[in-house]
Amino acid sequence: MSIADNKKAFFDYFIEDRYEAGLVLEGWEVKAIRESRVQIKEAYVLVRNNELYLFGAHVSALTTTSTFSHPEALRSRKLLLHRAEIDKLIGKVERSGYTLVPLNLHMKKGRVKCEIGLAKGKKQHDKRSTEKDRDAKREVESAMKTNRR
Repeated sequence: MSIADNKKAFFDYFIEDRYEAGLVLEGWEVKAIRESRVQIKEAYVLVRNNELYLFGAHVSALTTTSTFSHPEALRSRKLLLHRAEIDKLIGKVERSGYTLVPLNLHMKKGRVKCEIGLAKGKKQHDKRSTEKDRDAKREVESAMKTNRR
């Protein structure tokens, strides 16, 4: 069940590989994410101390959460992956010029998961060609629908 998608990531990057990571969250964050009060459009993944962190994900606090906690909407959240996967991703990011981008947040067996993508940036002409291909595909689909009737 997808909660939040990062459509901008597919426009700005070529996604080479995908990984599913767990998130270290507080209770109020889980409640807010279940209510779809999260936005990952501006989010990105950074490496610190051989660990991966999600930065820039905005989780809006619910008004019904407890008053003794002080919610921080833009705090960094640690991503949970196997050590071998983390080492592989760190190697690719540092040597090969890749970047890590959050693609979506979803629930799996009652837990919040973040799908991250190993991505290479697109140039401006790549973005234009992607847009042109998408428009051409849309026109072909509409032409096929009118021919069926």
